[in-house]
Amino acid sequence: MSFRRVEPRSIEFLSNGEEKEVAMTVLTAARPTIPPSKRHPYHIHRRTSGKPWIAEVSAIGHALRKDPMLNKGTAFPSDERQRLGLRGIIPPHETTIESQLGRVAENYARRESDIDRYLYLVALQDRNETLFHRFALENLEQILPIIYTPTVGQACQEYSHIYRRPRGLYVTADDLHRIDELLDNSGLEEAALLVVTDGERILGTGDQGAGGIGISIGKLNLYALGAGIHPTLTLPVVLDVGTDNEQRLADPLYLGRRERRLRGAAYDELVEAFVAAVKRRWPQAIVQWEDFAKRNAFTILDRYRDRLPSFNDDILGTGAVVLAGLTNAFELAQVPITEARILFLGAGEANIGSARAMLATKMAAGLTEEQAKAQMVFLDTTGLVHYARTKLEAFKTEFAMPAERAKAWPRCSHDELLQVSIEHFCPHALVGATGVSGAFDEASIRALAKVTARPIVFALSNPASLSEAVPTDLIRWTNGRAIVATGSPFPPVPGPKHPVPIAQANNMLIFPGVGMGAWVCHAKRITDSMFAVAARACAECVPPERLAAGTILPTVGEIRRVSRTVALAVAEEAVRTKECEPLTREQLEERLDLEIWEPQYMELVRADE
Repeated sequence: MSFRRVEPRSIEFLSNGEEKEVAMTVLTAARPTIPPSKRHPYHIHRRTSGKPWIAEVSAIGHALRKDPMLNKGTAFPSDERQRLGLRGIIPPHETTIESQLGRVAENYARRESDIDRYLYLVALQDRNETLFHRFALENLEQILPIIYTPTVGQACQEYSHIYRRPRGLYVTADDLHRIDELLDNSGLEEAALLVVTDGERILGTGDQGAGGIGISIGKLNLYALGAGIHPTLTLPVVLDVGTDNEQRLADPLYLGRRERRLRGAAYDELVEAFVAAVKRRWPQAIVQWEDFAKRNAFTILDRYRDRLPSFNDDILGTGAVVLAGLTNAFELAQVPITEARILFLGAGEANIGSARAMLATKMAAGLTEEQAKAQMVFLDTTGLVHYARTKLEAFKTEFAMPAERAKAWPRCSHDELLQVSIEHFCPHALVGATGVSGAFDEASIRALAKVTARPIVFALSNPASLSEAVPTDLIRWTNGRAIVATGSPFPPVPGPKHPVPIAQANNMLIFPGVGMGAWVCHAKRITDSMFAVAARACAECVPPERLAAGTILPTVGEIRRVSRTVALAVAEEAVRTKECEPLTREQLEERLDLEIWEPQYMELVRADE
């Protein structure tokens, strides 16, 4: 394999906060071919006319039974047992997937803690992918908090102690010049989606290093469950660049690189080499950047979104689901979008992404950029976000308040700032993404209820223990008038007249459909406008009668319908903006329906027959 050197530019952040442009040296090569010895021992054919998918297999007997994608357990039919060398090595009674689901449910119910339930489901997935996804899909609202937030956060923390078998791809700085080889080792000849993290900002748990692979695995499970993307077309990735977590570094069982995090040009060089290798191997694959620290999240998104179809879910996915929820909330509150004022508490990826989405919507409705930004105010841990602040992070400047406006803001203590800002700004909606439990205090919420008839409160932080406020308090403090959305699931809250539904602003309502839509049309880029139409499609999935009753977002139980609707809207937007080949709506729907995988056992045929 021959290499050539290229020197893209990078920004290195110095200790004093200044920026310095530096050069990176990256190795690139022609796209290689996966050696036959490293390919999966099967080839899967997509379904046609509603039939199950078919797999040509080279493995037989014990090797076949141990492959989680091909294994059917006791549900192998008699003819496959005979043809594939399975007779006698599994119990003789032929069961159905329905009876297997009963056994899974029985064993799942015996687990006493969430982490035990998580481990049981991981073990199930490791031996039978189809049964795992079928069980999860049929019990999604119960299973989702186990396979993803909040339990997956604990699983990432305990990763090195509960490790069972490898899943996904681990890329380190030592692999800088051999990432093509690592992609070979994955065995994937075709990839639709890669979820990539560096493990630095895992949910509310912070830097988990190599344990962040659990996030990538969890997200891809949601792609399979939500949009029906076949598990064999996905690859979870962790860029293990070390960790600054003292507990991980001191843990004798820690499985990641035991060194401080890579920073600056060396970090950028590794990311660049990884992107270049993915682009060579799978030029149409979608890359989702997940749980990066703020500075890297914005930098990586901006640097690579035009080079390969990619997006950051913490920024764009959150922005779209919040936009969908706010769109319906403002309609329910009878507040025109061009007049809606929003106060954001927290100025990280989630709220910046939400503000960007809302800005585009307001401008599309006729406001100028200046007018739209004047209707949005940010508070962070330092205080009011405005241009006159020293050392204001670059990604916050786009929504920073003009200095002259900030001078007119009432002076108060930091503890009083939220309440005083509400009384001064009179927002219609309060959106929190702080990771701080109780950040919305009673005085502030009661102040919000005084300045608007239907206070809208989005407490987005995950897990539930970090929510800015609990819905029961929000409803009580507003005398039942609040329209509430949370990041974690909460049951309806008793209100003065009827139970008040609590919407879950779950990114799962957005990103599986975006990924599927971009994949089926082979989009060259994933644009902000695609997320805008995704938000609109998601909002429109709530019928008028349910919106009138207070429901502002679909439930995760409706995820297959929502994801298909979002995927079609995204693909049509890609066609409209010429980000893919010209395709009709009928062609897009046909592609979608052929790609959507239902978790049912594949027909297995011998490759040599």
